[in-house]
Amino acid sequence: MANFLFVLSRDDNQAATRCFQFAQIAHSKGHNVDLFFIDDGVFWADTSRNLTAETPTGDCPNDYLPYLVENEIHIGV
Repeated sequence: MANFLFVLSRDDNQAATRCFQFAQIAHSKGHNVDLFFIDDGVFWADTSRNLTAETPTGDCPNDYLPYLVENEIHIGV
């Protein structure tokens, strides 16, 4: 088992989607996962934010972030 730290520093839908997706994949494989929002990434801590905006590949932050919350992944702001 490895430890993963994912850092999101941009207010960018595609970057956030990939960050959340990779964190979910790592956690689902049994690894320890932490997320940190820094710089403009802190805007993703807004609970009223629209998480359904799709990326060019058709997925969105809402496809992955609920898993991280439900599994109590540490998210630091």
